[in-house]
Amino acid sequence: MSEVDYQKIGAEAVRICQDLIRIPSVNFGGGVGDELAAAKYVAEYLSANGLSPQLFESAPGRVSVIARITGSNRERAGLVLHGHLDTVPATAADWLHDPWSGEIIDGEIWGRGAVDMKDMDAMILAIVGHWYQTGFVPERDIVLAFFADEEAGGKFGVNWIVQNHPEVFQGCTEAISEVGGFSVTLKNGKRLYLVETSEKGMYWMELVAQGTAGHGSMINKENAVTTIAEAVARIGSYQWPVRITSTLRTFLSSVAKVLGKDFDEKKPESIVAELGSMARMIGATTQNTANPTMLEGGYKENVIPQSAKAVIDGRFLPGYEEEFLATISELVGPHISINPIIHDIALEQPFSGDLVEAMCAALKECDSEAIPVPYVMSGGTDNKGLAKLGIAGYGFSPLRLPPELDFMALFHGINERVPVSAIHFGVEALDRFLRKA
Repeated sequence: MSEVDYQKIGAEAVRICQDLIRIPSVNFGGGVGDELAAAKYVAEYLSANGLSPQLFESAPGRVSVIARITGSNRERAGLVLHGHLDTVPATAADWLHDPWSGEIIDGEIWGRGAVDMKDMDAMILAIVGHWYQTGFVPERDIVLAFFADEEAGGKFGVNWIVQNHPEVFQGCTEAISEVGGFSVTLKNGKRLYLVETSEKGMYWMELVAQGTAGHGSMINKENAVTTIAEAVARIGSYQWPVRITSTLRTFLSSVAKVLGKDFDEKKPESIVAELGSMARMIGATTQNTANPTMLEGGYKENVIPQSAKAVIDGRFLPGYEEEFLATISELVGPHISINPIIHDIALEQPFSGDLVEAMCAALKECDSEAIPVPYVMSGGTDNKGLAKLGIAGYGFSPLRLPPELDFMALFHGINERVPVSAIHFGVEALDRFLRKA
């Protein structure tokens, strides 16, 4: 491979990331969001770099961008390289710095979307721009996809496109997206790079309790607020059993080996605890989870309402969906209805094959001390939508992170930011991977 100016590509990715953060593309859920301005920015950049992007508007303001790079080998299957343009909301008063500023402060780019996932969007664009400017053509077709609505389950993004325009992914068999390829430094100084090969399924649900309306001063044995509160308490305090999936077993065994410890499947917490700030997320992948997130009931202090509602964010491990649903039904009880908001699959891919080997090789080329390992993500990605077309998805948005950075706390949290140095590392690792993929 001829010499590539990764300093230049990295600087361009940093600039694009700042630009994208300064374009609010907030997804409020419930179909309320607006990715139009960000989508136009992406489309204009791709057009300026030799591609013919298509904009798909699933609803007013809900816009995704798709473009295809034609590879040199027509016999090879295509690869989908995708990101999402939407972000969760941010309240500026809670932040140390303006969440829409994109400012660089102490070597970090600040703003909503910095790690979730406008940094990866920017790296993709900068690499594609460099390819066009230098005349590089990848071996396989690469479909670039920048989706709307990932933060609310993809109804107006990937799932809408898969249902209405599956032809844009024709010939593609694999996909690469977010929350993978980032570093975690253990206490002994060893540096793991977590490649996302598996993710939990989603079951967001609304619980509805019906009761008898009445005066707040009277005895009421059919109080909907009491009924919903008791169900929420049962769910919120339930201790889910430990379940070790194939990917998690490989991951925790690898961590234990690096630490010189034994891995006991019955007590995974001993190894999880060694992961520092990552322990919260990895711990959530040792079991199914269900967290109450919203409550609604009543409209006046002295009126017992006829109904009350709650929302639960449920996540289930690959292979444990039936167990999850049965447990939820038992916890809720017979007098509350369960209305699905989003119900989507869990994923698990092998940590083997040419694509995985290319990821591992790229990481090791950029960091000679890299130890690539597979892991289960507690959340979800747009790879779920592409799986409906038989496309195998992985998380590979490479970043070398400072050991002290609580990376997972930045996702949907306040003071979201990404180190400039991590983006420079990322463009090199991602470019090296894509040239081999």
